[in-house]
Amino acid sequence: MNEKFFSLPQEKQQSILNAGYRVFSQNSYKNSPMSEIAAEAGISKSLLFHYFRNKKELYFFLWDKCAEMTIAVLTRYGCYEQEEFFESMERGMRAKMELIRQYPNMANFTIRAFYEKDEEISAAIQESYHRYFNLKADRTRLNLDPAQFIPGLDIPQMYREMYWASEGYLWEMVQRGDVDIQKMERDFTGLIAFWKSIYLRKKETL
Repeated sequence: MNEKFFSLPQEKQQSILNAGYRVFSQNSYKNSPMSEIAAEAGISKSLLFHYFRNKKELYFFLWDKCAEMTIAVLTRYGCYEQEEFFESMERGMRAKMELIRQYPNMANFTIRAFYEKDEEISAAIQESYHRYFNLKADRTRLNLDPAQFIPGLDIPQMYREMYWASEGYLWEMVQRGDVDIQKMERDFTGLIAFWKSIYLRKKETL
């Protein structure tokens, strides 16, 4: 990647990122033309290759940028500082909605990338995703107060259940070809409320 990309005005960088997220989110990796990304970003194809040596480099830059921006916005929203686990989850959802307003196709891109079948990139995406997921979980656990949960709860199993449920939900949306961000927010709000009703210790009433 050419460092000149970072010397571009922030608005132009965002335009190129949004073009990449939009094209890759609506096509498989193999069927996403660099020419379409360049045209949507308002630059020539040769200039896009000046910033990124090839499509694979751009793809992984977009993927890593998702992780970088997500961690930054979650940190800003105080998600890693919460002792109450579900408060952290709810803050995280609000943080991600802020990102979606800036990069409307980022969520669609990450979902499609997660299920991308192209052997050239799929293994690296999966390895990166699980490393990133574990990082978020570990950072959340640093301040986790186990007393908030029902007695005897297997907390690692709770994490796994939430992960599997989320993964299955995203897979269903991708298979339908209908990634509706507002619906996702409503559905995950409902899931969080359901998990809270099951796993949180009931507060004693006087």
